[in-house]
Amino acid sequence: MTTLVRTDTLTRDALAVLQPGFVGTTAPDWLLRRIGEGLSAVGLFGRNILFPDQLARLTAQLRAERDDVLVAIDEEGGDVTRLEVRTGSSFPGNYALGTVDDTDLTRAVARELGRRLAECGVDLNWAPSADINSNPDNPVIGVRSFGADTALAARHTVAYIEGLQAAGVAACTKHFPGHGDTNVDSHHALPRIDVDLDTLHARELVPFRAAIAAGSKAVMSAHILLPALDPDRPATLSPQILTGLLREELGYQGLIVTDGMEMQAISAVYGIERGSVLAIAAGADAICVGGGLSDEETVLRLRDALVTAVRDGELPEERLADAAARVRALADWTRRARGAAAEPGAASEVGVPPAKPGGGTAPGTDTGLADTGLTDIGLVAARRALRVRAAEPFTPLTSAPYVVALTPVANIAVGDETPWGVAAELAAILPGTTTDTYAAATDVSPLVAQVLGAAGDRRIVAVVRDVHRHPWMADALDALIAARPDTVVVEMGLDRAEPRGALHIATHGAARVCGRAAAEVITGKGAGA
Repeated sequence: MTTLVRTDTLTRDALAVLQPGFVGTTAPDWLLRRIGEGLSAVGLFGRNILFPDQLARLTAQLRAERDDVLVAIDEEGGDVTRLEVRTGSSFPGNYALGTVDDTDLTRAVARELGRRLAECGVDLNWAPSADINSNPDNPVIGVRSFGADTALAARHTVAYIEGLQAAGVAACTKHFPGHGDTNVDSHHALPRIDVDLDTLHARELVPFRAAIAAGSKAVMSAHILLPALDPDRPATLSPQILTGLLREELGYQGLIVTDGMEMQAISAVYGIERGSVLAIAAGADAICVGGGLSDEETVLRLRDALVTAVRDGELPEERLADAAARVRALADWTRRARGAAAEPGAASEVGVPPAKPGGGTAPGTDTGLADTGLTDIGLVAARRALRVRAAEPFTPLTSAPYVVALTPVANIAVGDETPWGVAAELAAILPGTTTDTYAAATDVSPLVAQVLGAAGDRRIVAVVRDVHRHPWMADALDALIAARPDTVVVEMGLDRAEPRGALHIATHGAARVCGRAAAEVITGKGAGA
């Protein structure tokens, strides 16, 4: 272990509140050096991960510098995965779990996800999303939400937190005070939610109250403007929201983490240095940065901005010290939780709830685990989340189909590097299956003609995502079905549009296991058929 570098208290505190990313699958020298100087957390993304053994070596490399460094990741499961960024997730996301509405299943899924994270040395997960899906046109939340029902979202948020933290991984409930009722992606611009306080308390805040009561170790702020609370600053930079509402009114005493400060909602208006100073002053404890900015220069700029703000009297030194202390307190909890999770009976010492019998499933609960084992729980959940409608009795496919993927532009949270759909899973069952991807088109006639030509006499399986939000996609789908009424349709986003096709399958998410479950139904092969 490297001896900690002597750094003045103010500088160490400024480094302690940062959660930066980096490029590469091993830790660069500059990152290890800054950890030695006081950097208390590191954020991991898909670019840092190849496979579990490599990730475990990477986290061990980080902890060789200091054993209490927080290793964070954005691993929601479902559409947003970093562990399985190149293959698609082994777990369905929140919308699928909310559709099943079995909190024991959600708890067990989150516990298994947490077990895999802990096994790789990750101890802080920027999840779950507790946003209410109140706006179906939301471009960034969608299937990342448990659903539009407030009580449902609250109970599954709690179950997810309990499962994750039972594995010794700290949950970070997001995006406070609620990102569901937006039609703008905060990666690109600043969303505005014009609801009154009564609506906010009756809807958006309910899952967060439940999360606080459940002991969520962290809460992530949203880059959204809520004029009813603060007409001038987004939540991440608002003392009224972070200190007044979250700390004082709701009584939350855990770690407050910002969403990525490089997102345009903050960086384009305030810049990341100014934004970071304002966030800490407003009540945030940790600055997440690194999804797009991942170098030493960024870390030094933010460190120096915080130090300068304290010395200039703009940021109280006590506020920075308090933020750093909360980061270190969580790091201490995760360090003890790693040991407690490995020792049955010791978990309660650090506030980790013990596992229920059956790996997180209450006795007598039918989740299908008896036949599949805990590690298959993601597929069990994906199968249970399917909603299938056939216009007439459906005969499963026995020959290779042609899969057409009508593909929208991926939002930044999901990314475009993670594969999705059903083609790969169908090809595993029906060799010879082929697929093509089609993007938005003003005139869908050439697109449809191309699909029909490529398909020939094979059955067409059309895969869509949020067809209700994309008129071109709906038009192309309708034209395909008019020409080929036996077309199978798989909706892998929100199932808001009217079901269509000879067979319509709503998977409620685009994780790899969702594709597997749909392929089983289409072919009549597997336990989900």
